[in-house]
Amino acid sequence: MATKTSYEHIVLNEKNIPVISSTRMRVIDIVMSQTAYGWSSEELQFQFPNFTLGEIHSALAYYWDHKEELDKDIENRLIEVDNFHK
Repeated sequence: MATKTSYEHIVLNEKNIPVISSTRMRVIDIVMSQTAYGWSSEELQFQFPNFTLGEIHSALAYYWDHKEELDKDIENRLIEVDNFHK
C-alpha cells in the first residue's frame, strides 16, 4: 500500500521508497537517468513518455528536497551492484 507524500505525483511504496504514483518508477531511477545522460526535464519526459512533465518535475523536486537520503540510497545500490560483479 502506498503512502502519500506532500508531492502531488510521488508516493512511498510498501518498502518506503519514493515512486511516481500508480507506477513502480522510483524517483532515483529518474535522477540516475538524468545524471547518467545529462537529460533535461523535457528529455526525461520524451524518454519516459508514459509520464507527464508534472510527474517528472515532482520526482526531481522530491529528490532535491531529500538529496542526502536518496544519494545515500543510490550509493548503496551501486556498491551492491559492484559487489555482485566481483
